[in-house]
Amino acid sequence: MATVAPSKPLLWTPRHVLVTASAQAEPHGRAILDRLTAAGVEDIRLLSGDRLPPLREADERATYARAKKTLAIVTSAASKRRPTPIPPSADFSFPLAEGCPGHCQYCYLAGSLTGPPITRVYADLPRVLAGLDEVVGTGGVTSGTPARGHEGTTFEASCYTDPLALEHVTGSLAATITHFGTHDWPGPVQLRLTTKYDDVEGLLDLPHHGRTRIRASVNVADVERFEGGAARVAARLHALGRLARAGYPVGLTIAPIMPVDDWRERYGDLLDAAAAELPDGADLTVECITHRFTPKSKDVQLGWYPRTKLDLEESTRSRKHGRFGAVKYVYDKDTMRDLRGWFEAALAQRLPSARYLYWT
Repeated sequence: MATVAPSKPLLWTPRHVLVTASAQAEPHGRAILDRLTAAGVEDIRLLSGDRLPPLREADERATYARAKKTLAIVTSAASKRRPTPIPPSADFSFPLAEGCPGHCQYCYLAGSLTGPPITRVYADLPRVLAGLDEVVGTGGVTSGTPARGHEGTTFEASCYTDPLALEHVTGSLAATITHFGTHDWPGPVQLRLTTKYDDVEGLLDLPHHGRTRIRASVNVADVERFEGGAARVAARLHALGRLARAGYPVGLTIAPIMPVDDWRERYGDLLDAAAAELPDGADLTVECITHRFTPKSKDVQLGWYPRTKLDLEESTRSRKHGRFGAVKYVYDKDTMRDLRGWFEAALAQRLPSARYLYWT
């Protein structure tokens, strides 16, 4: 796999912006508006209330297309601000935004967010961050555990978005990294996020103090082709190397893993490319997530991408029941065993200093 990165990072700029009345009153909301104006966005609609207008075009594809070009600046509901357990990644998730400008055909958000996929960013960021202190030390994934207790209380910021994708028009990620690095916390903490983007220049000199782990979501070319609108994997790996050299703990999120043709060779090349970009002694973790889908996400994905070549055949999968009886389709037992066995051996051989966190 080539490791030559493009000279300029991939940036997303919305064409349409909606701003609720409450968001207009927030200093961070006004700062986002200033960034959008500087980025050349002309269609900015200041709303008189806090309800977003309905977004419906002629058909589902047209609605999807406009939604993916739309950014809404809103304030968070109390239920959204409440830190939520998010195993196996972290103790808790919290929202910087909901929705993503990328066009990943396998997107898991397709089954978990309702309505057209408008990206919503939170203007009341200080209020969101202020609520995190109260749960420090109470998590069950890393806090107090033998394997990951040294990470402290971990907070996942990319459960419902890609924060780096939005950074050049929000500044929310830099503000959050600075908060985690400089705030007087009641105990050890770590901010975590994963990204498919590469615009890291504005993060390199922040006072992160090692309290933010940034992971690159990476994959082989046969899966990368489903990731429209994202930075190329080579660019993500190059950006990850820059972050590691700036002292950040970093990580690889290999997801979604698929048994494509010659998958052992292809994923081996991917691991070698990562090793080539990362400096010696980098604090590196690896998380492995296989492809899965739910009946709801399948329906939404096929509505958004009716000509997709993504494998969504239920008859070749194992049917699993998650929390609250939710159904998901995963690879069969033999395929999962082959994939997991190879990855665990390959990681030990090709990235021996990496800390392997989990397989799912």
